[in-house]
Amino acid sequence: MEKVTADQAKTRLPSISLSPKKTRAVAPSVSSVRKRNLIGYIFILPWLIGFVGLIAGPLLFSLFASFTDYNITSKMNFIGLENYKRMFTLDDMFWTALWNTLYYVIFSVPLTTAGAIMIAVLLNQQVKGMKVFRTIYYLPSILSGVAVYFLWMQLLSPSTGLVNQFLHIFGIEGPSWLFDPNWTKPALILMKMWSVGGGMLLYLGRMQGISPSLYEAADLDGASGFRKFFHITLPMITPIIFFDIITSTIGSFQIFQEAYVMTQNGQGGPGNSLLFYNLHMWNNAFKSFDMGYASAMAWFLFIIIMALTFTNLKVGKKWVYYDGGDDK
Repeated sequence: MEKVTADQAKTRLPSISLSPKKTRAVAPSVSSVRKRNLIGYIFILPWLIGFVGLIAGPLLFSLFASFTDYNITSKMNFIGLENYKRMFTLDDMFWTALWNTLYYVIFSVPLTTAGAIMIAVLLNQQVKGMKVFRTIYYLPSILSGVAVYFLWMQLLSPSTGLVNQFLHIFGIEGPSWLFDPNWTKPALILMKMWSVGGGMLLYLGRMQGISPSLYEAADLDGASGFRKFFHITLPMITPIIFFDIITSTIGSFQIFQEAYVMTQNGQGGPGNSLLFYNLHMWNNAFKSFDMGYASAMAWFLFIIIMALTFTNLKVGKKWVYYDGGDDK
């Protein structure tokens, strides 16, 4: 048997390196990057087509139309700021429609928000059969709009409506509601509060996500139910309140169907008391075919909503509390 010396063994055995191998990162080629980008654009192409054709395109067209006397059939003649001048100085119904809309927004948004919170607090109790009550309160928010409007026209009937009959039990003479200019807008606000189930569901979901340890600590300190609501529940649901106020404000400014269905031929009810901004804009666009003026009205409404939304976003930083911190 051949004798192998130590030096010979070293030369025969492969050297094993214990240090990790350094791998050089290979940058992707330009062609592969372009290929991946192309695949991504192909996947979002349906959305891009819809955005350009259904949102961006009509948006830019309406902006240009607001500076013309466009009426669908005639050529679009550029007239500058004449439509906006007419809006503020010549159209008396513009200010009526704007006031009616502001009235509806100022009263409906706080009342529906407060109503949704109160119902959510009641439905958050651990009571047997609570799921049935939650379903009952949520059902009005999923009913068809037009059907609900006809239902409320019957309920608010001055002579045979169930609302006035209920008030008559307590010796109260009910108003004429949709036939009295002083009560038409409160009637619509009452109808709006009947369908606060959507907002209630948001608040209920947030309340059930509040840590029970907060309430247990409050119980140890002897806090009452009202103190627990105002110092625990209310601060913890402020993000939902903030979201609800913004979306409700935008939706209230766009009120249209109620006034169009519940007034004769969409004229705005008795004394133009239900001539809301969108209804007046719709009448100018599709009854008078004054598309240029209607486009100017639409852009003015857009500016109002954007200004209020921006203000809410700025003010919301001072009173909205987030679990993960205030900088959201």
